[in-house]
Amino acid sequence: MAKTVALYTVIHQPRRLKLPAQPIAPARSKAELVANMEAAFFDEAANARYLEKVAEKCYRPALAMFSELAEAGLAFNVGISLSWLRQLDLWDAPLREQFEQFVARDNVELIGVEPYHSFLFYLDIAAFVERMIWMRDELKRQFGKSVRVTDTTEMHMSHEVYAALRQAGFDGTVMDGRPWVFEWRETSHLYRPAGSAPGGPALIPRHFKLSDDVGYRFSNKGWEGWPLLASTYADWINDAAGDFVMLGWDFETFGEHHWVDTGIFDFMRALPGELAQREIEVVNLSELVRRHGHQPFELPLPTFGSTWAGSGGMEFFLGNAVQHSIFLLMHHAYNAAKLTGEAEFVDLAMLLAQSDNLHLLQWWGTGGGSEAEVSAYFTPQEWWAVGAQQIPVEIQRVFGNFIQAMTAHAPSKPKRKSART
Repeated sequence: MAKTVALYTVIHQPRRLKLPAQPIAPARSKAELVANMEAAFFDEAANARYLEKVAEKCYRPALAMFSELAEAGLAFNVGISLSWLRQLDLWDAPLREQFEQFVARDNVELIGVEPYHSFLFYLDIAAFVERMIWMRDELKRQFGKSVRVTDTTEMHMSHEVYAALRQAGFDGTVMDGRPWVFEWRETSHLYRPAGSAPGGPALIPRHFKLSDDVGYRFSNKGWEGWPLLASTYADWINDAAGDFVMLGWDFETFGEHHWVDTGIFDFMRALPGELAQREIEVVNLSELVRRHGHQPFELPLPTFGSTWAGSGGMEFFLGNAVQHSIFLLMHHAYNAAKLTGEAEFVDLAMLLAQSDNLHLLQWWGTGGGSEAEVSAYFTPQEWWAVGAQQIPVEIQRVFGNFIQAMTAHAPSKPKRKSART
């Protein structure tokens, strides 16, 4: 029986594109061009509106609840994208302060997340290593806490991503415990990739079924487990085989995915007491690594990357022709920006490569289904105004406008790097 559990949630809000695509206003300087491109590409009015909507239903009440539980001694792990922090800085300073107070607690562990929520590791794996190191340093600067365990984007894990995280120097990384990846293995142990040398980050699997019982099924009245009681859930955790259970959820699970009237807040408030009655200890993710990382089990990583989205593979993001076309444009935009040698342009290209620009097109051409419904639900209302069939065209135009601007600013010869002293 598993007598140890770790609770992990991740918070992210995309920087949504402005549709229909807008022309880039003329600029007299690089700084002005960057500002004009940001104004043309990103719908900040929509981003502010969505942040307030989710803050009202989820962030404020859920953060208050988790703060109460943490004050009572509950260990907690939270991952954040810098994209979300930027939005707090712009539009909700009080929520930012509340979050800082929560993270400051000794029993709350800050988990690193790919800073753009992008697929940068597909575009440039070396740059991914650099950005993950930068993300860790930036979180330490902002919160005064060291980040030892990381997430990627959508819990993506593959051979080269693991190698990159090893180079970046993390102690552990989360991944989803999908049956197609783990096969007969329990997702309640620490792992390292089969055949890898000792010393890399421990792979911490999310317990796929138990996590999704709350994350996806909690409010489903057609589910055989409904209504889910904290006592029942604690029994399921207690019955799990292995060293521990890691439960991973979107932070938006609490209030946004499952509204307050579903009982999700009451459930979460009751859970620590039920776990304590069964002598189940709640710990931080780095504590799992400390306890079990000296002798992890071996796991053959998949050739194609795994995620926690959809059916667990990249097909949720690359399952239709439109997604593939945008994915190619992400490559073109990134390469065009790199040729300019300008860090600000590369930064914009990485923002354009956020996974959300693929996630929000999963519904296209599918003919329906639960995954398409989720994708369509999160597609901004502002996008639907241009027409469903026109949405992909307008997104392609955004990328086209960026690529044309980069082409105009690419020097005829590569810029020389300044000599190091």
